[in-house]
Amino acid sequence: MTTALVSNIQKYSIHDGPGIRSTVFLKGCPLHCPWCHNPETQAFQPEIVWHHEKCLGCKSCVEVCPHKALEAAEQGIVINTKHCNYCNQCAIACPTLALEILGKEMTVEQVLTEVDKDAVFYEQSRGGVTLSGGEPLSHKGFAVEFLKRCKEQGYHTTIDTSGFVSKSVFDAVLPYVDLFLYDIKHLEDDVHQTYIKAPIEPILLNLRHIVEKGAQVWIRVPLVPTVNDSPEFIQSLSVLMRDLGLKEIYLLPYHKMAEAKYHRLHLPYIISHINEPTAEHMQELAAILSQQGLNVHIGG
Repeated sequence: MTTALVSNIQKYSIHDGPGIRSTVFLKGCPLHCPWCHNPETQAFQPEIVWHHEKCLGCKSCVEVCPHKALEAAEQGIVINTKHCNYCNQCAIACPTLALEILGKEMTVEQVLTEVDKDAVFYEQSRGGVTLSGGEPLSHKGFAVEFLKRCKEQGYHTTIDTSGFVSKSVFDAVLPYVDLFLYDIKHLEDDVHQTYIKAPIEPILLNLRHIVEKGAQVWIRVPLVPTVNDSPEFIQSLSVLMRDLGLKEIYLLPYHKMAEAKYHRLHLPYIISHINEPTAEHMQELAAILSQQGLNVHIGG
């Protein structure tokens, strides 16, 4: 059975494609964008986190752990990840859900069973199912089989992707995808390498490839001040979109709401010094795109 590590299945989503949707978040991404608002989906293996604000100090988790991976210390629950096998016994035993296992191995059938429960909402709202992450196309076998099954059910299918996978992966999923939400962080390779630690060229080549194959694509840009919020970048992006014949673009303003997740995962949050963009600046950038005949959306 084809499986993937699922981080979350979000029901009644209205920001991941048209209509009301179920968004399936797969765990694992080849990129590590410093502003990622889902850092729990970056690693390709399960993780365990302790929510200190929920903890009662009852030590139920320590007592039940079969691998002695937990210790009650003065600063709280200390997790030895080398001993933990993510059996979930600690999370089950915790009365306040202060311990959480991130990532659950699920089959295509199991995930399909979950999204099937909301079929009536897809029909009424012209919604469907979105595969997100992480980078969902890093799980090629699962993505192909799951999307194919969704199409057999008559569901509208969407993939939210960074584009940083091989062209062959796109070719494999293209017959089963109605819409691609395609992330663009920057167009200059040196800036892309600095922040994303990956080249921009394969992302742009894949974008052009799927457009030439007839795919419907909406561009999504996480707008991060001092990184990619200049009028020059926005203007160059509009040129690219017009060259490709694309019309829909979503500007997603950077926010710091995920910073607490980084602390819980013991990951550095290296852009804490960057301020969130103002509404006025977002409107100024949107106006540049609108003047080029593009359909601009802020947020979503």
